[in-house]
Amino acid sequence: MRAEKVARAGQGRATRYAFVDAPEQNMLSDTPVPTSTGDTPTWSAASLSLRKFLASPLAARNPVTYQRRFVDDYQPNQTFLLTDSLANDLAAEGRLSGQQPAGTYARKVLEQLLVDLSWSSSRLEGNRYTLLATQELFSSGASKDDPDTVMLLNHKRAIEFLVDAVPQYGLTGSVIRNLHALLMQDLLMDTSALGAIREQVVNITDTVYVPTQIPLLLEEMFGLIIDKARLIKNPLEAAFFLWINFAYLQPFEDGNKRTSRLAANVPLMLYNCAPLSFLDVEPNDYASAMIGVYECLDVSMAADLFAWTYRRSLTKYAVVVASMGTPDPLRLRYRETLNEVIGQIVRDRRGLLEAMDTSRVTADSDPEFEDLLLSELQKLDANNCARYRLTMRATEAWIDAGRPR
Repeated sequence: MRAEKVARAGQGRATRYAFVDAPEQNMLSDTPVPTSTGDTPTWSAASLSLRKFLASPLAARNPVTYQRRFVDDYQPNQTFLLTDSLANDLAAEGRLSGQQPAGTYARKVLEQLLVDLSWSSSRLEGNRYTLLATQELFSSGASKDDPDTVMLLNHKRAIEFLVDAVPQYGLTGSVIRNLHALLMQDLLMDTSALGAIREQVVNITDTVYVPTQIPLLLEEMFGLIIDKARLIKNPLEAAFFLWINFAYLQPFEDGNKRTSRLAANVPLMLYNCAPLSFLDVEPNDYASAMIGVYECLDVSMAADLFAWTYRRSLTKYAVVVASMGTPDPLRLRYRETLNEVIGQIVRDRRGLLEAMDTSRVTADSDPEFEDLLLSELQKLDANNCARYRLTMRATEAWIDAGRPR
């Protein structure tokens, strides 16, 4: 077994980690991450060295297990995984201008995000759906019992959950556990494993990394990762920290990588940054980036890949936001009230006036609201109900009942 000692080098933004006995090509580098937004990532010299090492046969690489020092030695806002310039540049490029409530950016691009992130994340798990087929699945509201369909629909529900829960609860253990439960619903035989820290042995193929199998350590590190991520001021550093650390820890029985991808979006939602949908990431590149962390605690490839795919994401969603024009001030003013009233009418089947009264709006005090409400109820269908925190099933049932109000 390789010695479980980790070397810490540098101070502040220059702090990096590596195994004491790691070969030279495995050492983390301060080389700036390339800024390519082309069709494929531009790999840094450190990434190319890591890729060369990972190309060696498994039999030639020493088995390694979980190194808790990777998290223990990380001090939020003092030590860093991304370089100073990269984290700051990505945050500046991705942040929505102006003062907006948490989650505003994600809600603006929700329909596109549901398709992009669901499909990209599922594709990295071997899902056979095409992007077009995914769009058709979400538009039709159909439900099938094959694993590929279940995986995609689970992603959609999990993203909708995050958009709703994160502005209210922030980054918590319960949010991440519920995220896992939604992602793996009907995909795990043991339903008690949904959202639960695992007690089963987990092995990962094509790597010499063996995750820790100690439930108490898994529970402790799961909480510590979340606690430290909450303290990170830069949302892109926090997203990267969550992404690689949840995948490295493997806290759940299955679905750890997909959980880590969606969890990375939590800080971005809180700070109103463009979401990360892992657009165009090749499975082989993704696997190599993860294995570099697993075996060498080397984030070089992961950082290159993260920066490249995030820039592709933010470019796409900036166009989506720009295409919407200037937000309607009336809608912004009544956004939360609309959510409440429409939810009561559709989900709880309350009458329009009763629902308005419950939310403390009346035709006399807010004359514009009733017209806006009636217009939104007329447009509401299964394809746009997520923005009002409604399920497709509840919306369709309300429509089938004749849109009672």
